Amino acid sequence: MVNELVLKDARVDDDKPLVDIAITGGKIKEIGKNLEGDRVYDVGGDVVVPSFIEAHIHMDKALLEVVKPNLEGTLAGAIKITGELKKGFEDEEVYKRSKIVLDMLLSHGTTIVRCFPDTDPLARLVGFKAMLRLKEEYKDFVDMQIGAFAQEGILKSPGAFEILDEAMKMGSDVIAGCPYNENNYEDTKKHIDMIFELGKKYKKDVTFHADFGDDINDKRYRSIDYIIEKTVAEKYQGRVTVGHMTSLSSVEPDVLNDTIARMASAKIYLTSLVATDVFLSGRGDKNKVRRGVLNPTPFIKGGVNHAFATNNIMNGFTPFANGDLLLIGNLYAHVCQLGTISDQKMLLDMITRNPAKTLGIQDSYGLEPKKNADLVVLDEKKLSNIFINVPRRRLVLKRGRAIYKAEEAVVKMWK
Repeated sequence: MVNELVLKDARVDDDKPLVDIAITGGKIKEIGKNLEGDRVYDVGGDVVVPSFIEAHIHMDKALLEVVKPNLEGTLAGAIKITGELKKGFEDEEVYKRSKIVLDMLLSHGTTIVRCFPDTDPLARLVGFKAMLRLKEEYKDFVDMQIGAFAQEGILKSPGAFEILDEAMKMGSDVIAGCPYNENNYEDTKKHIDMIFELGKKYKKDVTFHADFGDDINDKRYRSIDYIIEKTVAEKYQGRVTVGHMTSLSSVEPDVLNDTIARMASAKIYLTSLVATDVFLSGRGDKNKVRRGVLNPTPFIKGGVNHAFATNNIMNGFTPFANGDLLLIGNLYAHVCQLGTISDQKMLLDMITRNPAKTLGIQDSYGLEPKKNADLVVLDEKKLSNIFINVPRRRLVLKRGRAIYKAEEAVVKMWK
């Protein structure tokens, strides 16, 4: 069978020669030299990587900063303002904002997304239904997982559990809790129990927006210990993801190392949300202001599957971001002083290989024969430079089909 498409002279490893990538039937058929195909796209030595994975984003709450900004700049302020705005959510309005964000992601080389629409008495099912609509509409462009999300808590928000249960019946891919947003630690633990209850009932993975705070003496922001305990008790190893975890940036090294070891043993995955974490952390600190961002190196060396993601775009939680994971990686490299070539490789793994495991798609994802031809051609000659230069996305492929192509960047003297 003749190859349908060949990407010629691609850089897939800085230490190895350029290769050709042959694609047939939406899959990578072969990686080698002098391959032929019906169509040939000469990459010219530019970098080719698997398409990026956005493992944690709230599209339903994006682009709200222009409606009502979070002038306090705090997590509590963001939750309050967003809660007020959610009461007025309407189907078409939420859909249109979310669609803008999805187009942003695709243009930046992200074709796999796990999103978390607020699913609670304030937002009702408006955001969740918008995600279902987009999942169907964009099925040829993006693989989307939806996680019904208990932003407002469960115990403190009567009716929330029933709305989450309805979303699971409607086809939510995962169930997501927010255990710190309860009134006390006992309710935090009950919240975790109820999320696991729904996960088991519908045979779905569970995720938590957890321990997102500066006060490590408030046990609501130290729920990871109970999440680990519950994961093991329910035999849910490899099916639990935690996001944020900024509290861990404030604990002593021995506590951090012990937590990492227990997370690795329980096969709990971690997603850092760098832009939001650095923007909201340490707001009460008068000096030695904490940045709240976890250095990934000890987690990954300790055996924890660690990814990073965008989380929010232009709202009370994060008043910037544009859907570009390379830009988030550039921020991560600066904040955590990740400057070596091996650091750059680690960062790339954190938006490709690692989140593929988090989303459970590792068997079909990657730059290898028989894997889906979901690829990005970058306007860059070295893999180790992609988070430094944040290059243009020349071409984005989904199952071997071009879904985005950038115009050539031209610098000239205008007359």
